[in-house]
Amino acid sequence: MATPDSLSLFTGLGLSEQKARETLKNTALSAQLREAATQAQQTLGSTIDRATGTLLYGLASRLKDARRLPFLVGYITTALEYVRSHPLDPVDVVDFERECGVNVVVTPEQIEEAVEAVINRHQSQLLAERYHFNMGLLMGEARAALKWADGKMIKHEVDMQVLHLLGPKMESDLEKKSKVVKTRPEETDRRKAKDVVENGVAAGQALSLMEQLRGEALKFHKPGENYKTPGYVTTPHTMDLLKQHLEITGGQVRTRFPPEPNGILHIGHAKAINFNFGYAKANNGICFLRYDDTNPEKEEAQFFTAISDMVNWLGYTPYKVTYASDYFDQLYTWALELIRRGQAYVCHQRGEELKGHNPLPSPWRDRPVEESLLLFEAMRKGKFAEGEATLRMKLEMEDGKMDPVAYRVKYTPHHRTGDAWCIYPTYDYTHCLCDSIEHITHSLCTKEFQARRSSYFWLCNALDVYCPVQWEYGRLNLHYAVVSKRKILQLVAAGAVRDWDDPRLFTLTALRRRGFPPEAINNFCARVGVTVAQTTMEPHLLEACVRDVLNDTAPRAMAVLDPLMVIITNFPAAKSLEIQVPNFPADETKGFHQVPFASVIFIERTDFKEEPEPGYKRLASGQPVGLRHTGYVIELQCVVKGPSGCVERLEVTCRRADAGEKPKAFIHWVSEPLTCEIRLYERLFQHKNPEDPAEVPGGFLSDLNPASLQVVKAALVDCSVALAKPFDKFQFERLGYFSVDPDSHQGQLVFNRTVTLKEDPGKV
Repeated sequence: MATPDSLSLFTGLGLSEQKARETLKNTALSAQLREAATQAQQTLGSTIDRATGTLLYGLASRLKDARRLPFLVGYITTALEYVRSHPLDPVDVVDFERECGVNVVVTPEQIEEAVEAVINRHQSQLLAERYHFNMGLLMGEARAALKWADGKMIKHEVDMQVLHLLGPKMESDLEKKSKVVKTRPEETDRRKAKDVVENGVAAGQALSLMEQLRGEALKFHKPGENYKTPGYVTTPHTMDLLKQHLEITGGQVRTRFPPEPNGILHIGHAKAINFNFGYAKANNGICFLRYDDTNPEKEEAQFFTAISDMVNWLGYTPYKVTYASDYFDQLYTWALELIRRGQAYVCHQRGEELKGHNPLPSPWRDRPVEESLLLFEAMRKGKFAEGEATLRMKLEMEDGKMDPVAYRVKYTPHHRTGDAWCIYPTYDYTHCLCDSIEHITHSLCTKEFQARRSSYFWLCNALDVYCPVQWEYGRLNLHYAVVSKRKILQLVAAGAVRDWDDPRLFTLTALRRRGFPPEAINNFCARVGVTVAQTTMEPHLLEACVRDVLNDTAPRAMAVLDPLMVIITNFPAAKSLEIQVPNFPADETKGFHQVPFASVIFIERTDFKEEPEPGYKRLASGQPVGLRHTGYVIELQCVVKGPSGCVERLEVTCRRADAGEKPKAFIHWVSEPLTCEIRLYERLFQHKNPEDPAEVPGGFLSDLNPASLQVVKAALVDCSVALAKPFDKFQFERLGYFSVDPDSHQGQLVFNRTVTLKEDPGKV
């Protein structure tokens, strides 16, 4: 039976699923093809495209002597890469043969020297691990040094030199290597968070975002050298078009951030913004903000504004703000040209007929060009109902989808063009052509668009226009989160959240409202890294980045969430004292603020206990406690209770802190305070993957955390924050980091708790 790994490997080489299954039934052929693919990946250092996969399949199916496989695979991959990176005719045969190793002779002496160098590099680890060492590493490095050497000769030499260094195997070398104890995922996550908090970087991510985005680090093509990219399709016009492109751009790096204005950006978009704007910035280039406004049914003015605000909030300024609708006239002209070239046709299949992996071929695929031109013009003039006609392109995409739609009929006014159009282009048609118009050098998108890469190259080449390069990277996701626009609307409708900017969500507007600094989000994206694989992170790793920034930027204040009145019976002054409190206790050069200290103060109810348990260090009978920043210690004299038996107030005496024994603890307090509202947030969902039916069978709406929001209506805060404005941030001592909510108004401040001071060890 075919394993999923083998099946995906063979389909990745370009075989259809049926052909891959047939190949897997042939044990010898599938083993040989698997070996050929492994060898090719080692040679290329990247994934294998369809062209290379086709050659490898031909080799594996025809080669009778398996010993020659590594030798031939090396030549095939090298020759193919050479031809791709040298598209001009005629081919320089001498240079081609030199690159492909023709007439190259590798002597036994060269193999011996190369293997010796590799073993010397790893000698200390070899001596420590002996025969448990990964000998494949030695083979790989030696093969890399001697590209055209015989693999069997290298292996023989490695075996001989290792034997000479280590001697014969001993009994301990024959024992199975002890298994590494696997750490539970939640423990790994906690260690990562700890590393972020303590060291300022996540494991393995010491480079800044700008350093990661240098062209050299990513191994992206240089502007104008698009043809050197694996998989890039060249035509007889490619080099002339690239020459014109360089004349227009001057060799400048150009990227774009192309959001659909049909919803609010979320944490995943933060990575896209950082990647697109950051890559341009890191390489002295420019980045466009281009709205993909081709679906007027779902676009709203609020989304355009919110997207622009979030890009600016994260610290980036677009070179130019553009819209796909800016190019509607040009796109329509090109659609006519595509029909004239026999590469597009008007189709009457309904939307439901086009869904699925194997829809029936269109019966209108071969209709005459003149007929399609007339029908497309009729679509333009509004002579077809919605869904009655589409314009489709003649190509097959990587995922097997045939003839993607280029234009469809929609009788919805457009926010910019009004009723000028009743046909609108699709993403598959629009995106690459807008990139071409704006002379984008690197079209950076997430991995789900990899299946559109063939249509991207095909359409530009079908129209003989400049063709950029599409590069894919992994999406950034978070556990305990839902970011789908449709599902957020369901949460709003159900009353689970207030709106798109509810601080329990992971939209960027929500994170801003909660108090997350933009620098922290950018730092989080940098620490995640410019990964190709999809990444799903724990929220507390993002929160660690937030603490890292706020620790240095949020001035301190004192607030009490559950107040308990304390009367100091021997207060040392007739009126209140002014206490100097440092804005940042660790760095008093950042200034001070004043707070009043009077005979009546308020402390947290949890900072007093009538009957303390062992180890309790705060205020109790016979156990004094210090008041932060005052230089005074208070000692309990009397507990005053109300009719219900609840403690209403305490009476205490005070003394100078240096006039006696040092107390076990110092607590925060407020005096002559302001009353405010404080909103405390926890996770919105109870499970890591609320959208996973296996984890949450009842659906994400059934997974809501009933304790995700706690509102404290009558909290007290010291008067130093009286003039705070929305989005101002503070650290309330011993409580956490807080941000002023836009709901605040004169005389009534509202604070959102951004994050606690430390990660809650109870969270997993």
